[in-house]
Amino acid sequence: MIDERIRYTVHYAAEHSPFYRHWFHENNINPDEIRVHEDLISLPVISGKTIREHQPPNTPDFEFLSAGWDDIFSIQETSGTSGIPKSFFLTWEDWKRYAEKYARSFVSQGFLKGDRIVVCASYGMNVGANTMTIAAQRIGMGIIPLGKCTFESRTLKNYKPTAIVGSVFKLLRLGRRLAAEGLKPSETSIVRLVAGGESFADESRAYIAEQWGCPVYNTYGSTEGTMCGECTQVTGLHVPEDLVHLDVYDPTLQAFVRDGECGRGILTTLLPVGGKCGTLLINYDTEDTTVVLSRERCGCGRTHMRIINPQREAETVWVSGNPFNRVDIEAAVFQPENMEHLTGEYEAFVYDGDSPNETILRVSLECLVPDQCDRTLVEEQFITRFLKYKHGLAALYHDGALQVHFNFTPPGGLELARLKGRPKRLVDRRQS
Repeated sequence: MIDERIRYTVHYAAEHSPFYRHWFHENNINPDEIRVHEDLISLPVISGKTIREHQPPNTPDFEFLSAGWDDIFSIQETSGTSGIPKSFFLTWEDWKRYAEKYARSFVSQGFLKGDRIVVCASYGMNVGANTMTIAAQRIGMGIIPLGKCTFESRTLKNYKPTAIVGSVFKLLRLGRRLAAEGLKPSETSIVRLVAGGESFADESRAYIAEQWGCPVYNTYGSTEGTMCGECTQVTGLHVPEDLVHLDVYDPTLQAFVRDGECGRGILTTLLPVGGKCGTLLINYDTEDTTVVLSRERCGCGRTHMRIINPQREAETVWVSGNPFNRVDIEAAVFQPENMEHLTGEYEAFVYDGDSPNETILRVSLECLVPDQCDRTLVEEQFITRFLKYKHGLAALYHDGALQVHFNFTPPGGLELARLKGRPKRLVDRRQS
């Protein structure tokens, strides 16, 4: 079925997408030669930059628009956190496919007809909140469309929702605020949480699960069409392989990596034969890294392949050939002993050292009560976890080539507290 949909999708692109029509011609690609999904390796990879370069103001028209305006149900945009927002056009068929992907995740996480879910994702130009809403309708769930996690505690008391969808830090702050009001999160009606919007560490997930007294399930979605989710087995995110094709490429973007190896997630829209699509993507670089964990049947019964939680390539920093990601910082922050003293809010900056071969990692941590924070314990716990699986970084640290400096602040004392939108928690400020 995947190969059949690959063939149809490629032909649809050649016929209906101005970008792909020119792209195939310029790259001497014969759509008839793309027969099976392995043939996608012969096609060039595109990126978000490619989309921006082929939409206004760079071009007169939206060249990725792949359906007639009469078929377009909505116009969406990405958040623009990594540049000018990318424009996406969705037919009603697209929306139904998006909702199908999310509905599968909800069901695999134990949601049933009659569940009531608070949606803390923004109802706007992003697709997330509306996708969840349509998916909930298909299942028979009720939606409380608040859009933010700053809602009043009366929402929980009066409507007794059974779940909340939001990012890890939204759920963290909500739980802390409820506790300050005298309402323990674990004593509310919530029986499960769904975290999404950004990658996170297992440690932060475990902390939130403990605070709320319920499981926290992971989802990974985008306007580009990826929508993967964990099931109750929590053994990786299921990829809806009949609706979206996900390959994992090596760093050169020239070859596939073997299952179990880390690589870049490359996305291709999959259209059923006869289907239409408002914005079609072939070999789209998500700029996220992931690993295929298994293609075997999951304990939940599903047969779709499972991947690890993708991490943003833009949130990875390299020091003398050794990488670490924002999630590595987060894992070190959320050590159980640390969380007796910290709120969980953090930010990290990488600077040049005094000598050419020296790098400084400056980690700022928000304390519950700064005067009572055991800073020595927190620093030791952080260093131990941060270097545990990073042998190259550990060697640099013990040689003095990598220094880790700590800064402890009261609540609201971090730089990111003064910024709007989703903050960057790991920033490389080196000049070289």
